[in-house]
Amino acid sequence: MTFLLGLDISTTGAKALIVEHTGRVVASHTTAQPISQPKPLWSEQNPADWWDGIVASIRSALAASGLTGADIAAVGLTGQMHGLVLQDASGAVLRPAILWNDQRTQAQCDEITARLGLSRLIALTGNRALTGFTAPKLLWVQQHEPEVYARAAHFLLPKDYLRYQLTGDYAMDMSDASGTLLLDVANRRWSMEVVDALNIPHDWLPRLVEGTEIAGVVSEEAALLTGLRAGTPVVGGGGDQAAGAVGVGAVSEGIIGLSVGTSGVVFAPLSRYAFEPDGLLHAFCHAAPGAWHFMGVMLSAAGSLQWYRDTLAPGESFDALVAQAAEIPAGSEGLYFLPYLTGERTPHPDPLARGAFIGLTTRHSKAHMTRAVLEGVSFGLRDSFELMKAAHMDVRQVRVSGGGAKSPLWRQILADVLNAPLARTSTTEGGAFGAAILAAVGAGVYADAESACAAMVQVTDETGPSAQAGEYERPYALYRSLYPVLKETFTRI
Repeated sequence: MTFLLGLDISTTGAKALIVEHTGRVVASHTTAQPISQPKPLWSEQNPADWWDGIVASIRSALAASGLTGADIAAVGLTGQMHGLVLQDASGAVLRPAILWNDQRTQAQCDEITARLGLSRLIALTGNRALTGFTAPKLLWVQQHEPEVYARAAHFLLPKDYLRYQLTGDYAMDMSDASGTLLLDVANRRWSMEVVDALNIPHDWLPRLVEGTEIAGVVSEEAALLTGLRAGTPVVGGGGDQAAGAVGVGAVSEGIIGLSVGTSGVVFAPLSRYAFEPDGLLHAFCHAAPGAWHFMGVMLSAAGSLQWYRDTLAPGESFDALVAQAAEIPAGSEGLYFLPYLTGERTPHPDPLARGAFIGLTTRHSKAHMTRAVLEGVSFGLRDSFELMKAAHMDVRQVRVSGGGAKSPLWRQILADVLNAPLARTSTTEGGAFGAAILAAVGAGVYADAESACAAMVQVTDETGPSAQAGEYERPYALYRSLYPVLKETFTRI
């Protein structure tokens, strides 16, 4: 047997996952991670906490599996995207990492857009300037902490800081680099036009690698700390969404990844580079070499149901709450829910968008409201599918994951709203599983990501559109009309 190690540094946990080359999960351990919000709109973490957490998780996973570091053929990395880690020439971290969900950089986003022009920026990077991305964070440090900026010599993303600690190498994979707003995504290289426009020194840029490429090996020092074998290959890996897509087998055109977690993500692989002219979809490199992807993101998917339960039905189980909604007909008898509880990204890049129930009457019950939440989130996800269809993308199957996918009713509503079959896969380990798949390719167990996914990812069940699917066309059209009508009101609020 060949064993692979997937490491995932999310906002809440440092995870180590040991996987057999057949796809069988052998052991998993997650160490909780603290987060700091020292000022309004700020969100930061200490990279030293990530490393301490990963070391603890690796040791715990190895102990639980009964394996030793010598049994691990290769290591794959994934984690939260966009977060800025600044280091000096010796590798010392200069300030806490500024995270993906930090919102302090809107002025820098506006400045980047003004310097390059919106259409040129999208043409170069495939994306608009958003507060989550890394480039605006670099500009913010440059302008607000010049003494820190003057000492900087390197920048990395969260998972790539783990690589540095494991191997001593400065490297970044193509999928994660796409989320910096500094990558020429079409040509899989740094965009010197953007880098120069932002006055970022060229020697700060880490070496770029593909997701399955060996980017370094575990050092003697890291081996002593983690229990891994010195010399173990560490592959490029991928950002959390790209690695998550690999983990459900979404590496070929027509197989769409749909994550219904706190946020909602629609992930569509591309065999050739393309971008949405208005930047309403993210256009990134895939963690699978030579591939790209479109990605639509809604900020409150299962998070909307979590808020609804906690606020209006505290103490009630999700299963009991959702079961009541099964008695309500499609369309919730004219009740609509806009899921913009934390602003929105796709297709409305608007941090001021707000959530709303529309159409309430005295005949509407809690069950109606619950179903309206499920349908509203499903409509919001369909918005991303419509943008992808406009780009002439084929949708053969949707591989669904995340907490929302556990509900049979919600899966059926999604299948009907999207008018596409939804399939679940055999693992719920997310990006760490995808990182292990990428490591299997880097170790030579499989020739490429496609063959690795075919061997390691199994579809367990499928939910197809029902006879009710057509009944959602009119409600969806009305849903789409609501944001344009309410946009000015949201801004005034």
